[in-house]
Amino acid sequence: MTKQEKVDFVIRTLNEIYPEIPIPLDHKDPYTLLIAVLLSAQSTDVRVNKITPLLFEVADNPYDMVKLSVEEIREIIKPVGLSPMKSKGIHGLSQILIDKYNGQVPQDMAALEELPAVGHKTASVVVSQAFGIPAFPVDTHIHRLLYRWGFSTGKNVVQTERDAKRLFPEELWNTLHLQIIWYGRQYCQARGWDLEKDIITKKIGRKSVLNEYYKAQQKRKK
Repeated sequence: MTKQEKVDFVIRTLNEIYPEIPIPLDHKDPYTLLIAVLLSAQSTDVRVNKITPLLFEVADNPYDMVKLSVEEIREIIKPVGLSPMKSKGIHGLSQILIDKYNGQVPQDMAALEELPAVGHKTASVVVSQAFGIPAFPVDTHIHRLLYRWGFSTGKNVVQTERDAKRLFPEELWNTLHLQIIWYGRQYCQARGWDLEKDIITKKIGRKSVLNEYYKAQQKRKK
């Protein structure tokens, strides 16, 4: 298969498996999505979705959030990890949204990345999922899959994002990155990976990845 044929196969297969794809993090507006994505750093969506209702019950907008102290925010979000940094970021960005943006989340990537505790991936998720602006946020699943599929070098997420944007049509980015995330979680995991269920990697995966998989399987059988 040519690389373009592989890309077309991935798009077609993911559309068949995920004709409709839910956004993993529960939210009701751009602000609550921004906070949820920030909290998800080095945590799981399941854990974040258990904590955000507790936080948003007290403060689901920047005006109410700044009424809380950093310590009060930290106590609520402790289970998601990195609570000292995240609580300061939530409080700080909420104040900036009030001071600079009338309490609204900006739709500009550069403006988002200037907010405390908001990196490129978080900003990409917000503009794509909250505002429908084409972006291709790269998480560990996308980074792993694009390497296994031979679409990227796997050196770093910056290169993976560049490669993804170069290979896939811009109008598909916002849907496709979510489809790849779900596929990675269900069929192409980092651990406990079963290639027989992973129909995409089995068909188009780079040879080195497939060889490593089969070698590992042979060792387990001995």
